[in-house]
Amino acid sequence: MTYCVAVAVDAGMVFCSDSLTNAGIDQVSTYSKMFRFGIDGEKQFVILTAGNLATSQATIAKIKSDIRQEASENLLTMESLEDAADYIGDISREQQEKRSVEGKKFEASFIVGGQIEDSRHEIILVYPEGNHITTSKDTNYLQIGESKYGKPILDRVLAPELNLETCAMAALVSMDSTMRSNLSVGAPIELLIYKTGDLNLENPNRFAEDSDFLRDLKRNWDARLKEAFRQMPPLAWATNWDKSGREQSGAS
Repeated sequence: MTYCVAVAVDAGMVFCSDSLTNAGIDQVSTYSKMFRFGIDGEKQFVILTAGNLATSQATIAKIKSDIRQEASENLLTMESLEDAADYIGDISREQQEKRSVEGKKFEASFIVGGQIEDSRHEIILVYPEGNHITTSKDTNYLQIGESKYGKPILDRVLAPELNLETCAMAALVSMDSTMRSNLSVGAPIELLIYKTGDLNLENPNRFAEDSDFLRDLKRNWDARLKEAFRQMPPLAWATNWDKSGREQSGAS
């Protein structure tokens, strides 16, 4: 299983992905699910992958091959993020068809995010069928893979005006929540922060399983959650029930 999340706010974008893959309890491997492409000063793309590993690897390999061979249509010739999403979706569908067995397709999904020249930065989710959706002011993050466990913190915290450091922390807490509830999602965790207008990508931060930072984040988040829970006001019906129970005990 995989978990990847990308966040787009006014200040830029944050990408976060795990690196664990498995085909059973005794076949666990580590593969990066974050890929970077671009021309410094002109355009930058980040791709996150989830789903069938063979399909996603073949799709990324084809993207790299097209760039290397300077194909007339390759990721670096795309003039918009929507064009890039269509291009990735077309390749993904082709790879799925090649690997289909008796009608069964080995599906993969992708998140592509980036910025082209002075256009606004954007992130797009590409479904296995090749269609895609993008973020909006009300929905400023996208997830692929094991998304349900890490969703609540993103819904509660993210807003368009947040700074990138806060968004990065939200993404990491989202990842920690997912790892806590699904053991097939795990470190190394890769985190990349892109400031809008930079048109340059730094290497992602990579946190290993024994990372002191990840341990501190997990310990602090657990402690603060438990403290917040202890501070919750009592349920009105529970208070009334307790009072009624005490009165009945006194009457007997």
